[in-house]
Amino acid sequence: MNPQRRQLVAGSALLAGTLALGRSAGAQSAPAAPSSPGVEAKAGPLPAVGTSLALPEVPLLDGTVFRPAQAEGRVLVIYWWASTCPFCALQSPEMQKLWDSQRVLGNRGVLLLTLSIDRKREDATAYLQKKGYTFPAGYVTPEIQRVLPKPRGLPITLVRGRDGRVLQAERGQLFPEDVELLARWAG
Repeated sequence: MNPQRRQLVAGSALLAGTLALGRSAGAQSAPAAPSSPGVEAKAGPLPAVGTSLALPEVPLLDGTVFRPAQAEGRVLVIYWWASTCPFCALQSPEMQKLWDSQRVLGNRGVLLLTLSIDRKREDATAYLQKKGYTFPAGYVTPEIQRVLPKPRGLPITLVRGRDGRVLQAERGQLFPEDVELLARWAG
């Protein structure tokens, strides 16, 4: 994605995410969660390309568990999303296509880990079921956030290389051709 397009997309996603968070904070009295405006305000920048990226153990919404050892020697795409994010709604179908194309390749394909920042775990689960998404999805908890903090904005897409270092970091919606290109990191 060219720098001007990336900046436009990132700015739009950040604005939409901020507006959505403001609306939902006023409309719900749910306890503070990773997607609360306070957490987003404290979120840091995208990790720099080349930096080491630690992985937590992540209980997945389908009842299985993502373990960091699964990503050893593999390319891993990490995608933060929310069921209320309009830009995520456009990118998530593309992430499903990526998952479908890569999982048949086994260890030769990229691995995918998606992380919901919805206010309630049940909201994320219901959304996945409604849309028919089968990509590996976890729910961000404080424990996960301590090891793998979500950068500012939404959606966020990171690519972690075989050596555990960041290969690509994107804030904002990726277009279909950009998501398709994530598979190139597998080699």
